[in-house]
Amino acid sequence: MSLFYFARPTLFCVIFCICSILLFPEFVIAGVTRHYKFDIRLKNVTRICKTKTIVTVNGKFPGPRVVAREGDRLVIKVVNHVSNNVSIHWHGIRQLQSGWADGPAYVTQCPIQKGQSYVYNFTITGQRGTLWWHAHISWMRATLYGPLIIYPKHNVSYPFAKPHKEIPIIFGEWWNANTEAVINQSLVTGAGPNVSDSYTINGLPGPLYNCSAKDTFKLKVKPGKTYMLRIINAALNDDLFFRIANHTMTVVEADAFYVKPFETDIIVITPGQTTNVLLKTHHNPQQTTFVMVARPYFTGRGTFDNSTIAGILMYESSFNNISIKNLPIPTLPPINSTSFVSNFTNKFRALASVKFPVNVPRNVDKHFFFTVGLGSNPCPKYQTCQGPNNSSKFAASVNNISMILPNTALLQSYFFKKSNGVYTSDFPSVPLVSFNYTGTPPNNTNVSNGTKVVVLPFNTSVEVVMQDTSILGAESHPLHLHGYNFYVVGQGFGNFDPKNDPAKYNLVDPVERNTVGVPSGGWVAIRFLADNPGVWLMHCHFDVHLSWGLRMAWIVLDGKLPNQKLLPPPADLPMC
Repeated sequence: MSLFYFARPTLFCVIFCICSILLFPEFVIAGVTRHYKFDIRLKNVTRICKTKTIVTVNGKFPGPRVVAREGDRLVIKVVNHVSNNVSIHWHGIRQLQSGWADGPAYVTQCPIQKGQSYVYNFTITGQRGTLWWHAHISWMRATLYGPLIIYPKHNVSYPFAKPHKEIPIIFGEWWNANTEAVINQSLVTGAGPNVSDSYTINGLPGPLYNCSAKDTFKLKVKPGKTYMLRIINAALNDDLFFRIANHTMTVVEADAFYVKPFETDIIVITPGQTTNVLLKTHHNPQQTTFVMVARPYFTGRGTFDNSTIAGILMYESSFNNISIKNLPIPTLPPINSTSFVSNFTNKFRALASVKFPVNVPRNVDKHFFFTVGLGSNPCPKYQTCQGPNNSSKFAASVNNISMILPNTALLQSYFFKKSNGVYTSDFPSVPLVSFNYTGTPPNNTNVSNGTKVVVLPFNTSVEVVMQDTSILGAESHPLHLHGYNFYVVGQGFGNFDPKNDPAKYNLVDPVERNTVGVPSGGWVAIRFLADNPGVWLMHCHFDVHLSWGLRMAWIVLDGKLPNQKLLPPPADLPMC
């Protein structure tokens, strides 16, 4: 019998626990263990008049909601019934001492092959808010994703009035083509990949796309109530603007961290990020149906899905009226409005309260300066390429090193001291060749290819400045760090000035995140304390850039105490 079977509590225990929680919630201090089972299966789904077979979790698109409380333990058994290799990442979970459950294929685990299963087992420590889960191999997350909602501990309230209702809003995409074929063709030809056929809200494309009026997300509300929207950007390659006509949103959380509330008509969210907003409905609305829209923010040179997704906000008296004909479509900033994005992101500030303090490192042990951007690889002999100048292949890099994933997992190689031939620990702390990063790009845009990591002693305080480059076009890059949250202490445009810019850092109430957009043609500075041993990927959350190599890894060594050491791998860890 499986481990999952033995882990099920008896009916008596379930009833006893529920009654105890309901009758004596003040005594529920320790977290509980919550079990989920993810069956990876094929499912026929129809969108925009196209029926195709997609890979799903439990036959759902998007996937099922995972719900827990701070302090709970999650035990999630993933069983792969499809021919594609699969791994699941729990985006934003710190994975303290549980790096084997982080999920990126060939980094913390080998993928789960057809007929295999793996149990992701981790405890949620010191975190509450909106996160999400998604596949972390190739472009499988196009259909394998869902919300991960962490409520505060029992009897712990939000730092704002409890909303009437909470609704996840997940932006995604619909592809008529097979996304694995799309990226594989791109990697062979060296060209940019084809783009999606529509955006989606909670899996629905909405009325602005062909034959999709019946597949429209409808947010049904009552007058005079406050709703919390848990917004997640699960799109593969696009930052998005979002707006609801004639309504203002109050931002209260980012990447599962409370922020000082601020009002806005429009939010910007990068792939990988989450944003919680409070939506106060009108007491006596003159109009009862409103349009909500999302559209990309983009400054690069490549192709992208330049379409608009729409949903409907409906007051209870209009629940039967779902047409958006004659309804005004709210306007959004220009597609390349970097100034709007900058002004919006600069509004995020941590609460910095006694209950939610800011622990940004004041003294830095290790400084890193990373360039992030595009580049090229030479076209192989006897092959025609369709990348830059139609003579090379698109690539992407950190400090001009395009990371090649090994054919075994980095974490296993590190833990069992078998790194020879798998990785080297000489990733450069600064670019090997300096240039005018946001000015005229160098003639030679070739990247180096390899598997290099940075090794950090336990409890090292780290500062990383990430600098966008103009090579093959300046654009925003959403950088995500696994296993950690970080403080965004500074950002700006142009080239980072190490003499003058640090004096402008915010060390009082910097926002804490797990994913940050490196400004187009600019830089961002982050700080974190390396207190979580293991191997941790840092990468661009545009999957096209991830596939082209815009990623690197940190190895954080064990500390001296037992709770500062990476535990051994579980017995069912997949093999390559």
